[in-house]
Amino acid sequence: MTPILTAARAIQPRTVELRRTLHSAPEIGLQLPKTQASVLTALDGLPLEIVTGRATGSVTAVLRGDRPGPTVLLRGDMDALPLTEDTGLDFASTLPGTMHACGHDTHTAMLASAAHLLCDRRAELAGQVVFMFQPGEEGYHGARYMIDEGVLDAAGRRVDKALALHITSTLRSGLLHVRSGPVMASADVLRVTVTGSGGHASSPHTAVDPIPAAAAMVSALQTMITRRISVFAPAVITIARISAGTTNNIIPETAELEGTLRTLSEDSRELALREVRTVCEHVAAAHGCQASVEVEPGYPVTVNDDAVAQEVVELGRSVLGADDAEAQPNPLMGAEDFSYVLQEVPGVMAFLGACPPDLEPDSAPANHSNRVLFHEEAMASGVAIYTAFAVQQLARPL
Repeated sequence: MTPILTAARAIQPRTVELRRTLHSAPEIGLQLPKTQASVLTALDGLPLEIVTGRATGSVTAVLRGDRPGPTVLLRGDMDALPLTEDTGLDFASTLPGTMHACGHDTHTAMLASAAHLLCDRRAELAGQVVFMFQPGEEGYHGARYMIDEGVLDAAGRRVDKALALHITSTLRSGLLHVRSGPVMASADVLRVTVTGSGGHASSPHTAVDPIPAAAAMVSALQTMITRRISVFAPAVITIARISAGTTNNIIPETAELEGTLRTLSEDSRELALREVRTVCEHVAAAHGCQASVEVEPGYPVTVNDDAVAQEVVELGRSVLGADDAEAQPNPLMGAEDFSYVLQEVPGVMAFLGACPPDLEPDSAPANHSNRVLFHEEAMASGVAIYTAFAVQQLARPL
């Protein structure tokens, strides 16, 4: 066992304690006062320069090594989801309708423990470590707020490389998955309002029915994706909500569609969004209706740097074990706002398996499930990877 992994396991009680404290008191969005207070308590007494967010409940902590050098950023997100927990854990959420169902409590705890280990190794470091404790990942663009407030320059010089870990219940516990290039998708929300002219259901010829137009749009949008977007830069469009009418004998004036568009390329994203408008407007016109398309921009494509991804795979094998780190075979179509960081600096979003040993990864409740469980022993591997990445990067000359 490597010294860093040994140290991470030695500090495991602290990691578990913080994780369980956060898990029992989850918070949603950009303002997380209890979570922020718990993080500040966990970092108390360490030789860190700590700044809290102005627009959000973020925490940025800077560790300066004994010698000058580059800057490494390590990120842990802190927010929960609007979900009622049904895990039966002794430390389950005490707040109905709010749950750490995506494992951000583990990310925060792992990052805090990595801060402790790196402070112990301060004399070995040539450079700075920025610890990015981020709120609002679940749809609130928290990373963008932190970037706007200067997290990438918090150490007095630009971050050179960045790493974020994301725990997952659908990988073997302790297994590190790393992929170069696009690793997670962009995600934009689509809202389409189709407007016709209402009337009596017995006389559709005297009305302009928006429902057939809306129904036709669903098929037309799916066809557009397969005929206009390259299969080598895939996109997924899902219309998840259709709403129209008030009763069975009235043709409504409007119908609404709502869904998401996800892509693995910013070029495909731009093209698909343009085509969505064209398809909806022309299908509506063919039915004598009008279409209004609203796009709520979501997160960009999360793109891992090729060289850093290879470094993290090799680091995982050396720190965790030869069989405990591997290349991730496929990207995920979920979205992540660490993408904003990776647009600015080279880095990696990697996945850490935490499937409980009594469950099978293929059938375990997944992240965002109200029944998801994470094997806490995997957190020691995460602490070790965060720590080792910083040590590795800051042992190098400028």
